[in-house]
Amino acid sequence: MNQRINEYNQPVGEELTNWEKRKLPTDMCYVGKYTIVKRLSITHMKELYNVYKNSSPSNWTYLSDESPQNYETFEQTLLKKIESNINIFYVVINKETNKPLGIFSLMRIDQENGVIEVGNVNFSDALKRTRMSTEAHQLLAKYVFDELKYRRYEWKCDSLNAPSIQTAKRLGFTYEGTFRNAIIYKNRSRNTSWFSMLIEEWPKHNEALTQWLAEENFDDKGVQLQRLEEFKK
Repeated sequence: MNQRINEYNQPVGEELTNWEKRKLPTDMCYVGKYTIVKRLSITHMKELYNVYKNSSPSNWTYLSDESPQNYETFEQTLLKKIESNINIFYVVINKETNKPLGIFSLMRIDQENGVIEVGNVNFSDALKRTRMSTEAHQLLAKYVFDELKYRRYEWKCDSLNAPSIQTAKRLGFTYEGTFRNAIIYKNRSRNTSWFSMLIEEWPKHNEALTQWLAEENFDDKGVQLQRLEEFKK
């Protein structure tokens, strides 16, 4: 593509003549092969509490929340998430059992510029490292890109959170840099690693995810035959 030049002989970005601000994310229900992603509600509270209670407390190390110690405190925390108009929370449900196994949110929503972030990812041990986990991220990205038409999808995490960084790269997010001393949480300083995926990059990542999630890519024990990265070559 040729670089655009303005009347002062300066390079300028691509013109977006028909751009309109994007809609806010809201209620949705996306159904995949293994997973359902829908808006978080009070009906999911008790089962989420139980699945989190049976997960490792280390899952909360890089979250702003603490591991739930009792149902009453967990209920108050989850109610705030459900009622939030800033971070829109969604639940990940096992399609076979209809049981909720984790949550994540769309946040830092910039409608004017078409930028949105996935965050607050809290997947239970029953969800992590499964086909459901990967598909849940695919379904949320489909909502962001295919339905809401945002042009930039962000992923940010503690620069010491190696599993989150690995997941972002695996899903197709591009590392853009680290913001030093970006946040203070849990009485700790945090450097934040930034990743992004653009709407024009989404089709190839979506295709790779679909190919990886296909039943023929797994043996009778559920073990993958080819890694996701193999479908991106």
